[in-house]
Amino acid sequence: MDIYSVSKLNNDIRLALEQQFGNVWLVGEVSNFAAPGSGHWYFTLKDDKAQIRCAMFRGNNQRAKIRPQNGVQVLVRARVTVYAPRGDYQLIVEHIEDAGQGLLQQQFEQLKVKLAAEGLFANERKRPLPTDIRRVGVVTSPTGAAIQDILAVMKRRDPNVEVIIYPSAVQGEAAIPQLKHMLHSAFVRNEVDVLIVSRGGGSIEDLWCFNDEGVARMLVDAPMPVISAVGHEIDFTICDFVADLRAPTPSAAAEVVTKDRSQTLQQLQSLQQRLMLAQQRKLTHSAQRFQHLQVRLQQQHPQRQLQQQAQRADELQARATRAMQVQLQRLIQRQNYFQSRLQALHPQKDLDRCQRRLSDVQQRLNPAIERLLKQKTEQQRSLMQALNIVSPLNTLDRGYAIVRDNNGNVIRDSQQAPPGTELAIRLAKGELRAVSALHAD
Repeated sequence: MDIYSVSKLNNDIRLALEQQFGNVWLVGEVSNFAAPGSGHWYFTLKDDKAQIRCAMFRGNNQRAKIRPQNGVQVLVRARVTVYAPRGDYQLIVEHIEDAGQGLLQQQFEQLKVKLAAEGLFANERKRPLPTDIRRVGVVTSPTGAAIQDILAVMKRRDPNVEVIIYPSAVQGEAAIPQLKHMLHSAFVRNEVDVLIVSRGGGSIEDLWCFNDEGVARMLVDAPMPVISAVGHEIDFTICDFVADLRAPTPSAAAEVVTKDRSQTLQQLQSLQQRLMLAQQRKLTHSAQRFQHLQVRLQQQHPQRQLQQQAQRADELQARATRAMQVQLQRLIQRQNYFQSRLQALHPQKDLDRCQRRLSDVQQRLNPAIERLLKQKTEQQRSLMQALNIVSPLNTLDRGYAIVRDNNGNVIRDSQQAPPGTELAIRLAKGELRAVSALHAD
C-alpha cells in the first residue's frame, strides 16, 4: 500500500489534471479581481452554478487587450492545474478577451475537434464526384447572390446540366431548421447527381447555421456527394470539413460540377481542391501536434515552478506580519509549557528510586543463592546414599554372585539350568565360566 505525503499527492493530482486537459477555453463572469504589486492578476470565473480561481501572470497579462473587471463576461484560454501549497484547483490564464465573437470561435473550434476525432473529416470517407453530372441540386437562398453566380457559371459552361433549387434561409434563427428540412427533402427525393450547399460571404455570425452539428451530420449521411460552397475563399465552416468537396466560392462550385472545354483544366481544379483539403487536414494535424508538444513543454518547463513560487510569494507577503506575530506568541507559550513539564518530569527522582531498589535486591540475592546451593548439595548427598543401598554392585561386594545362561537370562532356580548348561557367573570383581552338574532336589 502506497502512503502519500500531502505534497506528493498534490503534485500527482496537478500532473494528472494538466496531462488530461491541457489548454481549455472557458467563458464566465469575473469576480474578486485583484492586481497586487507583483503585476500578476488574480480573479474568479463563475457562472450561476459554480466558480473557479484563476491566476494570470505578468508575462501574459501584459499582452492582454482587456483588463478584467468584476461582473464582466470574458473568454479565456487557460491551463488546468493545482496550486500545490494550498491544494487549490485553479486555472493559469494565458489569454483573455471579451465574450461574444470569441465564444462563437471557441464553439467552432470545439465542434471541429470533436468531429475530427470521430473521423468525419477523414479523406478516406469522402466520395469522388461522378464523372457524368447531368442534374445538380443547390440548397441556398433563392434570392441571394450565391444562386445567381451558380446559375450564371453553369449556363456559360454547360447549359445542358439541370439545376434543382431547394430554397432555404441561410442566415438568422430560421436558417438551421429550414436547412435541415431542405436537406431531408433532397435526400428523400434523391433526384440529383451532386448536391451543393451554398451562400455568399459574411461574418461568423452570418455563416453560423453552416457550423451547426446537426446540419454537418446530415451532410455526412447524404446519399449523393455533397459540395460545400459557403462564403468567400478565406471563410471556413464545419460544413466545409464534412462535405465531400469544399469549393472556395459558389462560382467555383458551379465550375466543379460542369465540364469545360479543357478537360485538363477540370482535372487541375479537382486536384487543387483535394490538395487544399489535404493541406488543411495536415495543418490541422500539425496544429494539434504542436498544441500537444506545447503542453508537454509547459509541463516540463521550469517557468511553471517559478509561477507557483511567484504566486506563493504574493500570498506570503500579504500574511507575513500577522503570521510572524502569531507564531512568536505561540512559540513563547510552548516554551513556557515545556519548561514546566520538564521540571515536573525530570528523570533524576526515578533514577534515585531505581538505584535504591537495585541495591536492596542485590543485598538479598547473595544469601538466597547460598542457601539454595547448600540445599541442593544436601539433596544430592542423600540421593547418592539411597542409590548405593539398592545398587546390585553393592550386593556383589557382600559375596553374592549373578548367574546367567548363554542367552543372558538370570538363573534364579536350578531347574533353569539342566546339567551341561554353560553358565556365566558375575562377581563383584570379574566373571567366571562354569558348566552345571547334577543337582539334588
